[in-house]
Order: sequence, then structure tokens, then C-alpha cells
Amino acid sequence: MLAITLLIIGVTSFITLVFFPIFMLKNEYGFTLSTLNDYYLGKTSITMDEAEQIAFTYLESLKSLNRNLAIKEIMEFEYNFYIIYFEEDTGIGAFEMLIWKTNAVNNMMMWHMGWITAGKITPEPGPNMMWNLKYGHMNRMMRWRYNNALTIDMPISEEEAKSIGQRYLNQYFPGSTIMETTKFYGYYTFDFGKDDKIYGMFSVNGYTGQVWYHSWHGAFINMREYEEHEEHEW
Repeated sequence: MLAITLLIIGVTSFITLVFFPIFMLKNEYGFTLSTLNDYYLGKTSITMDEAEQIAFTYLESLKSLNRNLAIKEIMEFEYNFYIIYFEEDTGIGAFEMLIWKTNAVNNMMMWHMGWITAGKITPEPGPNMMWNLKYGHMNRMMRWRYNNALTIDMPISEEEAKSIGQRYLNQYFPGSTIMETTKFYGYYTFDFGKDDKIYGMFSVNGYTGQVWYHSWHGAFINMREYEEHEEHEW
């Protein structure tokens, strides 16, 4: 039984990893990024300025469906740029996206499938896909699991989630502390670091307390934060 369960989880994770970017970008928001992504086709690396342009162009594409979204921050990591989109009226995080910095030639399968290529914007894997009760791929399934919950409040408070997260850091990243928190529908995402320097991030499920480390970023490099209602023209 355990072997069958692990096989199901593995197959589900693989299908989600491969097909979720297509599903989310076409069905959740009614917009495809093919034109935007094709603009950067052939580039081997992406700068912060280019990532910012991609992120805000994507935001503008969503305005006809949801004018309540804005960008909170763009973080540059070794392998990708990480973007938080949030709801302006509630201040709650909406969803997380990645823009890949370089072609992932060390992962030929993902590269040939066209997912991890320079300049490509995709939904972040992990909690953003599996735990997001409002904007995520698994929202309907997870809302059923959590009694159809779609609320800002979660059984595990932010302070409790921080305590869970700090215990995780004490075990796996000794000396590190939580530096910043973003609340999403269904989970919290924490930036953590040491000596005022960001090291990485992880999420805590607001219903189960499960911890999910974001292992796909690499080393932190830089970030840009944005004021509410900040306008960008490209």
C-alpha cells in the first residue's frame, strides 16, 4: 500500500510540474504568455530590468480579469527571479511566479519541454501550486479537504507558523531566523537568513503546519520592492 501511495504521489507531482504552467496561465487567468515568452526566445540570460519588464507586462495582461492585483517584490536568485503578486484591497499574497534567468541545460528534460528557459515566466512550484486555496492549481481539491475554506484567517496563526518555521530553521539552518512574512490563502511564505542577509525561503501550511523549503532558487542576490499602486510603462 505504501509503495502504491508513493507511486501516486510521484506521478501526480510529475504531471503537476510539467503541465501546471500551461493549465494555470491559460485557464486560471484566460491569458497565455506565448507572445511574451517568445520575445525572449534565444536569449541565454535575463537581467533584473528585463525580469521586471516581464513581471509587469504579465500583471497588465491580468488587469482585464482582476484589477486588484499588484506586485509586492521581485527577488533575484542564482537560478531565477521570484515575484509576489498580491491583492491591493486585502494586502494578502495572491500567487508567486518565477522568471528563469538562464537556460537550464543541466536539466535537459525540463529544458526541452520549454519550461526552464531564459526569460520564461511560470507559476512557482510547491505551495503556490498545491496549497493556494484561491489562485492555485489545487484550489478546489484543497478547499474541499479543508471544509471549503476560503478565508484570510487560517487555523494556524502567523505567530504559530513562525514558531513552526523557526523550529525548522533551528534543525536544518542553525543560526538562521525569519526575516519577512507573506500571507497567502492557505499558507505563509517566509524569507530567512543570518546577519541581516537573506539565505532562502520556505512556506508553512496554515492548516496542517507542514513545512516546504523552496529548493529551486539557489543563492540570493538582490531584490526590488514596490509601493502600492506604483505604475510602470514599457
